[in-house]
Amino acid sequence: MRMPLLVAALLATFPVLAGTLTLAPTTVTEWKAVYGRVEARDTVPARARIGGLIVDLAVTEGELVKAGQKIATVQDDKIAFQVAALDAQLRALQAQLDTAQSELARGQTLVDKGVMTAQRLDQLRTEVDVARSQLAATEAQRSVIVQQGAEGDVFAPGDGRVLTVPVTRGAVIMAGEVVATIGGGGVFLRLAVPERYAASLSEGAAIRINAGGKGAAGRLAKIYPQIDNGRVIADVEVDNLDTNFIDARVLVELPVAERSALLVPVSAIATRSGIDFVRVAAGGTQAERAVVTGERTKRADGDYVEVLTGLAAGDVVITP
Repeated sequence: MRMPLLVAALLATFPVLAGTLTLAPTTVTEWKAVYGRVEARDTVPARARIGGLIVDLAVTEGELVKAGQKIATVQDDKIAFQVAALDAQLRALQAQLDTAQSELARGQTLVDKGVMTAQRLDQLRTEVDVARSQLAATEAQRSVIVQQGAEGDVFAPGDGRVLTVPVTRGAVIMAGEVVATIGGGGVFLRLAVPERYAASLSEGAAIRINAGGKGAAGRLAKIYPQIDNGRVIADVEVDNLDTNFIDARVLVELPVAERSALLVPVSAIATRSGIDFVRVAAGGTQAERAVVTGERTKRADGDYVEVLTGLAAGDVVITP
């Protein structure tokens, strides 16, 4: 009585039979898990064009900015004094020019009356030209100083997110110092792969990515020829990488090798007491075989698992 019940219980653990699968070696890809670092495509510093005091700082880390947006103002008090000094020079030069022009007009009248020589008249013309040139040069110098004052405004060099702001309002900076760093143009992943896998890497290879618990696909876009500290540097292109953090670490799986394996559908595996079994058809009968399974893989026709031991090529597996 117990034997029929035991057989019935064992049979109940298997689903209804629906077909067979003849095992044959299948090429599978071996993957190497590494961590990639999220980097901005364009990391551009916004620098101060003049030295002075930061009187306005309009951004903080994490904010989005547009190209040309004013993010800070640097003020140099000396510029205002230089402009005032040049304005005084301009007034003096204008007075000199007016006097020279009056002398030239008077000299022209005297020459017409025969009182002044033509040589003296030429000297007066030269004095007018010199005064006019000095006035123009000073006006140009004033324009340069005014432009320097306008260059106190610091603008975002491109669209993106503010990554760092190493200064504060009220700080004194020199020309060329960084006010903020802008990251834009999207993001990519930079990998550092052990050099023993260098020969197996190829540009254009498909990459598996796990970002924040979500799977994504990428492409190995560039492999740098110089090995850095025993590691190969490579860049991975990823569409719509969902992250707001730069330098965040993301788990990446790289294809590093290919090998032959025996794959069976996951649904063909029955587990009892911690042991995996597969039904095999042989000689017109069905028999169970204990197997040791390996890595699972996803294919177009479903989920498969590698059989390490217990089956051989040519075996006919019963599939549900």
